[in-house]
Amino acid sequence: MADPSSYRPQTGEIPTNPGVYRFRDPHGRVIYVGKAKNLRSRLNSYFANPAGLLPKTHAMVYAASSVEWTVVASELESLQLEYTWIKEFKPRFNVVFRDDKTYPYLAVTMGEKLPRVQVMRGERRKGTRYFGPYTAGAIRETMDTLLRVFPVRSCSAGVLKRAQASGRPCLLGYIDKCSAPCVGRVTPEEHRALAEDFCAFMGGEAKRFIARLEKEMGAAVAILDYERAARLRDDITALRKVFERNAVVLAEDTDADVFALHEDELEAAVQVFHVRGGRVRGQRGWVVEKVEDFTTPDLVEHLLQQVYGEDAEIQGRLPREVLVPVEPSNSQDLAEWLGGIRGAKVDIRVPQRGDKAALMSTVRENAEHALRLHKTRRAGDLTVRSQALQELQEALELPVPLLRIECYDVSHVQGTNVVASMVVVEDGLPKKSDYRKFSITGAAATDDTAAMHDVLTRRFRHYLVDKTAQVEAAELVATAPNGTGAKGAAPAAANAATADSALADAALSDTTTPAPRAKFAYPPNLVVVDGGKPQVNAAARALEALGVDDVYVVGLAKRLEEVWLPDSDFPVILPRSSQGLYMLQRIRDEAHRFAISFHRQKRGKAMTVSALDGVPGLGDSKRKALLAHFGSVKKIKAASAAELTAAKGVGPALAAAIVTHFSAGGAGGDSDESVPAINMTTGEVLET
Repeated sequence: MADPSSYRPQTGEIPTNPGVYRFRDPHGRVIYVGKAKNLRSRLNSYFANPAGLLPKTHAMVYAASSVEWTVVASELESLQLEYTWIKEFKPRFNVVFRDDKTYPYLAVTMGEKLPRVQVMRGERRKGTRYFGPYTAGAIRETMDTLLRVFPVRSCSAGVLKRAQASGRPCLLGYIDKCSAPCVGRVTPEEHRALAEDFCAFMGGEAKRFIARLEKEMGAAVAILDYERAARLRDDITALRKVFERNAVVLAEDTDADVFALHEDELEAAVQVFHVRGGRVRGQRGWVVEKVEDFTTPDLVEHLLQQVYGEDAEIQGRLPREVLVPVEPSNSQDLAEWLGGIRGAKVDIRVPQRGDKAALMSTVRENAEHALRLHKTRRAGDLTVRSQALQELQEALELPVPLLRIECYDVSHVQGTNVVASMVVVEDGLPKKSDYRKFSITGAAATDDTAAMHDVLTRRFRHYLVDKTAQVEAAELVATAPNGTGAKGAAPAAANAATADSALADAALSDTTTPAPRAKFAYPPNLVVVDGGKPQVNAAARALEALGVDDVYVVGLAKRLEEVWLPDSDFPVILPRSSQGLYMLQRIRDEAHRFAISFHRQKRGKAMTVSALDGVPGLGDSKRKALLAHFGSVKKIKAASAAELTAAKGVGPALAAAIVTHFSAGGAGGDSDESVPAINMTTGEVLET
């Protein structure tokens, strides 16, 4: 860990303009991004008395090894640039508002030929309309009720294909909760109209549909069609049930998001009620760890910046009015930025009295409860994780804390389809975005130790290449003609004055550009391999050959769960009740699961062989196009290059490659006895 005084810039070198600054660790990774009205004042606050900083800020300052800054013209530009860089670099010490739970949305896939209603979580998809968020029970009850009135398809793609192939609808079609477009009961156009009505009702036009059904019910009664009138009566009751589920809390023309928070010295909980048409349509919550000594206005600013920067661009859910507990920092610039996202004016207000203030009080009560619940649930988990990491560090006699652990496992069946997995744990929690899979071929697939050596070599070779590129880029910037040439922190300032200026201009011009995804993240403190002494020594040799000397290696053997160190004749035996041992076992089991799933996937593909597999440049889709056009592999073999180009996606070069492949006797050549494609597990002939 670096001493802050070793990279502290000289006070006179730091400008007093507004700008954005970045702290980097020894590996060049950005670990914190911040903005300031006065860069000199803000940066000096980190170095004046590091011992007096908040615990997480103290850890950030000591984890960093350099600081850079970029001057901008206004506070609005600093707001935009800070958001862009947080989204790009994902710094580990920045305030991140994480959902305290994953709320489901009611989604309608309007981008499909036959739109589908379903409950969805996670990333938003293009062409899909979302309503919510809701609680899990409420959303399914709402969906079940509305399908009675708007019988839109809710089945999966597989069920739809089976129904189309058999000519018989699924159960929902028989009980009148689906209009069964799969068997032609309604046309695709009529089904899309149903989906549009479903979306319109969920969008707040409930009264229009209820009035229309009441009119139709009256007409049915007038002609003595009491059966239809009874069905319409039940439909009206169902719609009213859904419509009245959300109580009216504000005027019916009010669209607003109401935020409230409850905080202590280390954490803050945020709740928001989404009010649309005067009714509470959804609720969300976040819990955040404080990094700097943030005031409540600072927290509100970062909250709105992150929530609407992510959600509004995708969902278009930014309302006309945003109600907050206190006025955020840079309120005017923030409102201007949000207005640019929405395409219309956005008011950021603090309700003082009336219905909106009463609703704010209710939201605040939810935030207080959420923080209490979060602390209750997390206390045990945080204590156990910290204890496990501390026990591992002490038992293995490691000089560094185990912030990042990577575990590797090799999977195969009798030396076939050899694969390996890499799973990652940061601060005791899995980081699935950094998981990796490896296919192993050639000499490395001969045994487990060779495979482990190959995997570690490939993983850390990529890291060394990225590290070398970063060092070269930094040296290039530091030696730029307009560099300051000052000692200590001057190269960082030069960096900010040259390369960062171009990056800042690009970031300010387009804040929606997706961040590039790094192939590998920073190196781990500890590498765990699944196996005993041979596997550990193979991993250690791989790191030694690459010159990596700051990563420690251990192995966990399955038989007695002993921990092996490189070049050690005796293992380290952890107590059976050790939290450190439990953590190693969980990491090892996760690596094993991830490797097994990849092995099964690869083995499943290998079970199918085809006479067309060896044709260079011929993928699965073009192979299917050829079979659909010619009907069999035998006809493909007999076709000329000109005839082959008639198939979709097949050009002259690919056609020539196919002719050459079969004329040379590839994959069975012209033998009529060869089977073009067979599933080796079931014996099913896939190509005729």
